[in-house]
Amino acid sequence: MTGSRNTDLDFESHSETIASSRLANAAAASLAVVSLSLCLAVALMALSIKVMAATAIAG
Repeated sequence: MTGSRNTDLDFESHSETIASSRLANAAAASLAVVSLSLCLAVALMALSIKVMAATAIAG
């Protein structure tokens, strides 16, 4: 019986690995959404600055 494995510990280890993988995937997805939002905000700000500069020159 010294060679028998404890299946409860193996299952917990596997569950922790899956949970850790899901957490890492969720963090990566969240980071991707945040970076995309930041990129869009900067692009919108640059566009609005160009429009404001054009209206100031025209007016």
